[in-house]
Amino acid sequence: MRVTTKGRYALRASLALAKLAEGQKAVSIKTISEAEGISSEFLEQIFFKLRKGGIISSVRGPGGGFYFSRPLESISLKEIIEASGEGLGIAPCVCGKGEGCDREADCLAGEIWHDLGRHMDAFLEGRTLASILAEGKKR
Repeated sequence: MRVTTKGRYALRASLALAKLAEGQKAVSIKTISEAEGISSEFLEQIFFKLRKGGIISSVRGPGGGFYFSRPLESISLKEIIEASGEGLGIAPCVCGKGEGCDREADCLAGEIWHDLGRHMDAFLEGRTLASILAEGKKR
């Protein structure tokens, strides 16, 4: 699986928002940008997609910013990566299982890539923002 910078930053920014929002209604892009070292312009693009995906909401004006639309326990890592516009596929299969592949019927390697993809999906679906924060507190 190859997650691009946008996908990695979406996860980092979501975790930062989860940590920074403790006890607050909303957190500004500037605060998250400074905490994570990610440009505010790039965060705006990412947060636009996360908002469109129903993960976060925003409040305008003084004291405004972003907050989660749902409890952290219900937001999976897979959902964040997908909402950011990133796919979760391993890579185009070089020997089959792709659209129009002439080896689809008998490609054993293609089955391996699909099985690995299902394991990654299950891993990312099984981890939530709340579980990651809880793990971080234990360290």
